Amino acid sequence: MFKRLALIGIGLIGSSISHAARRAGLVGDIVGCAIAPETRARAEELGLVRKAYADPVDAVKGADLVILCTPVGAYKKIAEAIGPHLEPGAIISDVGSVKAAPINDIAPHIPAGVHFIAGHPIAGTEQSGPDAGFAELFDGRWCILTPTDAADPAALAKLEEFWRKLGSNVEIMTPEHHDMVLAITSHVPHLIAYNIVNTAAHLERVTDSEVIKFSAGGFRDFTRIAASDPVMWRDVFLNNKDAVLEMLGRFAEDLTALQRAIRFADGDTLQRLFTEARAIRREVIQAGQDTAQPDFGRTAARAKDK
Repeated sequence: MFKRLALIGIGLIGSSISHAARRAGLVGDIVGCAIAPETRARAEELGLVRKAYADPVDAVKGADLVILCTPVGAYKKIAEAIGPHLEPGAIISDVGSVKAAPINDIAPHIPAGVHFIAGHPIAGTEQSGPDAGFAELFDGRWCILTPTDAADPAALAKLEEFWRKLGSNVEIMTPEHHDMVLAITSHVPHLIAYNIVNTAAHLERVTDSEVIKFSAGGFRDFTRIAASDPVMWRDVFLNNKDAVLEMLGRFAEDLTALQRAIRFADGDTLQRLFTEARAIRREVIQAGQDTAQPDFGRTAARAKDK
């Protein structure tokens, strides 16, 4: 589909794109860019890229597909640098978990004749780095594309086909709608995970290590989520703060209702709320986004080992 793919960032998502694109035979050549010399060396050693560059300008030369796979806070500086060097007719995309703010950072630096279409594959693990990727990461998961009104229809169709051949289901939506949906399905859960793990860490100091020693399944799941890349999530919250704060407000209201039910021993309300939540969990499973068996994040590790 493309003669050369340039991956700006070769972590979990970038390396998984390389694996999946090579599995499907979608690109003739793959190059990459990473700041750390050890990341560049490892990406070449693993065969993820033919060449890994320190400067994104060198990576995008001759590429007809460029995908930004860095934390979203780096997008503006990268776009400013690569804009004048992009191949005419090339498609530029990204994998960020926020869409409206990054589009504002990137779009002004994309020259005429180059097609910028923002994207977000909703797939990942708590691991990071070039060793973390695997071809199956996107299989059966959703990739959301958020084109602007100026997006070229043919370029959009080609990028959609690319993600489908990587294994993803594809949905098109506006950047603003994406950010509101992801605020509650991804961003707020991560914020809660970071917070509850930190709360437990404070308690740990007064319980003689019993919090960690006796951590049950729920806490193990929270700690898995909280193991995600802190730089990436810092940038997510700074770039999607309006939607996150809106969802946090709604969450706080619902939490207050639970507090009230517990305080006044309102068992009927608790059972009703828990039953409703359980039904939603079953819908997630029926939609193919998870299995009924809890594994605390080990499925991805097993797939990677294969």
